[in-house]
Amino acid sequence: MSGTFISFEGPDGAGKTSALQAITTQIKPVLGDQLVITREPGGNPISESIRAIILDRANTAMDYRTEALLYAAARRQHLAQTILPALAADKLVLCDRYVDSSVAYQGAGRQIGEDAVAQMNTFATDGLLPALTVYFDVPAEIGLRRIQAHRDPQKVDRLDVEQAAFHDRVRAAYLRLQAAHPDRIKLIDATQNRETVVTTALTLIRQAAQNYFD
Repeated sequence: MSGTFISFEGPDGAGKTSALQAITTQIKPVLGDQLVITREPGGNPISESIRAIILDRANTAMDYRTEALLYAAARRQHLAQTILPALAADKLVLCDRYVDSSVAYQGAGRQIGEDAVAQMNTFATDGLLPALTVYFDVPAEIGLRRIQAHRDPQKVDRLDVEQAAFHDRVRAAYLRLQAAHPDRIKLIDATQNRETVVTTALTLIRQAAQNYFD
């Protein structure tokens, strides 16, 4: 595969999706069809259907391992149908969340085991990892305040309404992942102003995918 795969990660309220939207606005006119923007869970009709089940606030009875397996299933379909074909076509793929989210949210947040979730996703992805992961770091309390202040109540999902301790575990897991994989996962302090965060993220993307911008 000749394309470049970059993921965006962060706790809820870190602003990664807003940053991705801003970056897309800047680079889409340059890259055109070479740029693919996608998300997890989702990215194609089958994976989006699984997303709806996972995030539905009515599904309070969902078992934590069921949740992790559904994320892995959506990810596999996303890879097979969306990401791998784009990479084979030499495209730059920017993805809102990937495997690190499952390790942080299900492995640590749900406390079902970070290693177990990582192994599950190694099977689902056949070991494919991004060339770069841009991690937007923010303390849980700040992220949750942002969600309460700015997010449309209709878009608040099952994970957003978890207790603060859950979100603290998620952030701690992300920081462990970044420390373990510093060459792939680059940390941005997402408590900075939006312009600084976006500019820093775009610099990292240009460095990792320089051939698209030459």
